[in-house]
Amino acid sequence: MEAKHILCFILLVGFVLFQVNADPVEDKQALLDFVHYLPHSRSLNWKESSPVCNNWSGVICSGDGTRVISVRLPGVGFHGPIPPNTLSRLSALQVLSLRSNGISGEFPFEFSNLKNLSFLYLQYNNLSGSLPFDFSVWPNLTIVNLSNNRFNGSIPYSFSNLSHLAVLNLANNSFSGEVPDFNLPNLQQINMSNNNLTGSVPRSLRRFPNSVFSGNNIPFEAFPPHAPPVVTPSATPYPRSRNSRGLGEKALLGIIVAACVLGLVAFVYLIVVCCSRKKGEDEFSGKLQKGGMSPEKVVSRSQDANNRLTFFEGCNYAFDLEDLLRASAEILGKGTFGMAYKAILEDATTVVVKRLKEVSVGKRDFEQQMEVVGSIRHENVVELKAYYYSKDEKLMVYDYFSQGSVASMLHGKRGGERIPLDWDTRMRIAIGAARGIALIHAENGGKFVHGNIKSSNIFLNSRCYGCVSDLGLVTITSSLAPPIARAAGYRAPEVADTRKAAQPSDIYSFGVVLLELLTGKSPIHTTGSDEIIHLVRWVHSVVREEWTAEVFDVELMRYPNIEEEMVEMLQIAMSCVVRMPDQRPKMTEVVKMIENVRQIDTENHQPSESRSESSTPPPLVVERES
Repeated sequence: MEAKHILCFILLVGFVLFQVNADPVEDKQALLDFVHYLPHSRSLNWKESSPVCNNWSGVICSGDGTRVISVRLPGVGFHGPIPPNTLSRLSALQVLSLRSNGISGEFPFEFSNLKNLSFLYLQYNNLSGSLPFDFSVWPNLTIVNLSNNRFNGSIPYSFSNLSHLAVLNLANNSFSGEVPDFNLPNLQQINMSNNNLTGSVPRSLRRFPNSVFSGNNIPFEAFPPHAPPVVTPSATPYPRSRNSRGLGEKALLGIIVAACVLGLVAFVYLIVVCCSRKKGEDEFSGKLQKGGMSPEKVVSRSQDANNRLTFFEGCNYAFDLEDLLRASAEILGKGTFGMAYKAILEDATTVVVKRLKEVSVGKRDFEQQMEVVGSIRHENVVELKAYYYSKDEKLMVYDYFSQGSVASMLHGKRGGERIPLDWDTRMRIAIGAARGIALIHAENGGKFVHGNIKSSNIFLNSRCYGCVSDLGLVTITSSLAPPIARAAGYRAPEVADTRKAAQPSDIYSFGVVLLELLTGKSPIHTTGSDEIIHLVRWVHSVVREEWTAEVFDVELMRYPNIEEEMVEMLQIAMSCVVRMPDQRPKMTEVVKMIENVRQIDTENHQPSESRSESSTPPPLVVERES
């Protein structure tokens, strides 16, 4: 009996392991064939050696992991026709999204094999030709979006057989003929605008507004009015007062009261509208413009199929502008060049979206600068994953760092508690950020400027080294506005006068970051008596009085045998924040000086020589304030 139980247990474990390790082999091969034969500009992490479920970007499997049920690949850069006998082999597929690509050719008639298909998104491609005659082969279709393609011919009447259909978007194509009389009680949204349709709108579709049929040769006179009917005086005459030539006192009083109420309502409405518009500037709530217009409508109105997110090579994200603007968002902070948001997409992907303000260059110059920034690949520089440009919005997309910035660690996030940072971590932050800035300064023939170095733009990479973000925005935005609050403490004296950043001003800003790491204080902070303290001036004054030990963060006092290293780092910081720009060291020299403080992770970098006169930090010199 005991042996029987053991056998059952072994069989059960084997079954569970099989289910856990199950890989939809046939579906996997179909997807590999699809991406192999369809050129695309963005790389995907689809590897034959890796499991499909929960690993491949844009792919979702069934609960038991035996079939692929969802493929979402918007904005991947596909171009060309869909390869035959590839996606059509995914017979369990329920969701297919290939929107915002450059797919051409006709509608794949072999999609008729996808009997379980419920959601089909093919908008913003270059598909052409006529649609299949019989759409009833997909009885579960709920949402169909084929807008912004080049389809022609008549609209299939077979759509009326889809009892589950809730959304049908065929806008911005070249369909001709009359609008079929769809009797679909579950249809909630329809859009057939900007085609070549003729005739009149069928009675079953007249419950929708005229706008969904605009841009066609369809008369709207026959449409029933959407506003409630107006009752005329002749229909319901008002009785006149017997003893009054005109309006009675009560009637006149009633009119005055009604007018006052209407005026008050109008006033409140204006206030609400103004507040809503102001809120729209401060929140990334899925609306592209202040007026509340959805991104789909904005892009449709522009008729520009290229008005989409631009991803850089090697990015594995599977989303597009529509997904991004529909994501739930949380404000991370307001910076010099705009607002930063944490955006969580439907598939749980989390990114940071930078919404730029006051961009002073045109689309071509903006894109050229983004290409330069996006081409910088280094472990100490946060990669730009994608960008978006339109007349009203300029967005940049980065990876999200769950630990937060160095500023939030040192000073607390939104009034929260600080994250204790030991001396080794602070050294890694310093050397990593220095290497990242040195690489940035080497770009564009050694003339590239970051322009916005501060602790809130430095993060920790996977190895806990400093990683610099938010670069390359100085040249595409208006001249630097007067900074507010904490940001003011990072600006070099010459920037405050000229409003123009340069590499020496980057080095000054980095020196302030070093002082933050050493002191644990913000660049501009207040004392208990509300006195405003500038960090650089305060450190100068303390060192001048030979109270150097008072400079360092009290948290660092717990770690033994680091006093010498802290003093050397203080010397490096002070050399970076000297008043005269030409007296500051180059960033490559700063990297060598920090590496000489502690030989830390130099195997992958140019080795620093042993302590010599050229690489030893200069003596601690304190300038007198004029």
